[in-house]
Amino acid sequence: MIFGAIVAGGVGNRMNLSGLPKQFLPLGNSKKPIIIHTLEKFLLCDRIDYIYIGVHKDWLGYAEELLDKYEIDTKKVFVISGGIDRNLTIMNIIKVIETNHGENPDNIIVTHDAVRPFVTIKMIEENIDAAIECGACDTVVNAIDTIIESSDGKHISSVPERKLMYQGQTPQSFNISKLKNLYFDLNDEEKNVLTDACKIFIFRNHPVKLVKGDTFNIKITTVSDYKIAQAIVGGSKGD
Repeated sequence: MIFGAIVAGGVGNRMNLSGLPKQFLPLGNSKKPIIIHTLEKFLLCDRIDYIYIGVHKDWLGYAEELLDKYEIDTKKVFVISGGIDRNLTIMNIIKVIETNHGENPDNIIVTHDAVRPFVTIKMIEENIDAAIECGACDTVVNAIDTIIESSDGKHISSVPERKLMYQGQTPQSFNISKLKNLYFDLNDEEKNVLTDACKIFIFRNHPVKLVKGDTFNIKITTVSDYKIAQAIVGGSKGD
């Protein structure tokens, strides 16, 4: 089976535009929340059997109200409590998936940031195919700017060759059994350091396939990001 996992566990609002976490901010003239825009993209992919949204426990009720307000099929979409970080949220989702649907060595999970509402169906489809083929994949775009590495934050340590550099996005997709086995093989220190699920695979020398992303697949984390997103959908820029 194929499962969508939308990571929406954040509670902070660095944009200071309202008292809402950024995934719940309105986007476009319809004022539809960012997370609903994202969810609707996943609902358009008929290969996904069920979708789970990992939300901070303080916002579970609010998220469930949004599903009702926007008439989301709650037989296919479920809101659950997330963890204290991204990987724990994914693990919480996997635990509920296996409780509800059982364990299967072929199960695939497509994980995605709630605040990336411009993901395309093509990206989701290619993530599914890559995860089935390889066991793990990451959505990326070529780095446009020169990347500078600094080990001390003050001086340049190295300048990697730009043509070899990519910027990571989401979705990131995995064979659930492989992800679980690798994650639970980590010690506590490694879990604290390896906060990105793809890093776990790389750390254990497991290949991670690249899926082509898009520069429009932005992550809305700042006021500037929010204004760009509003411009993309043709809404108010939030001035």
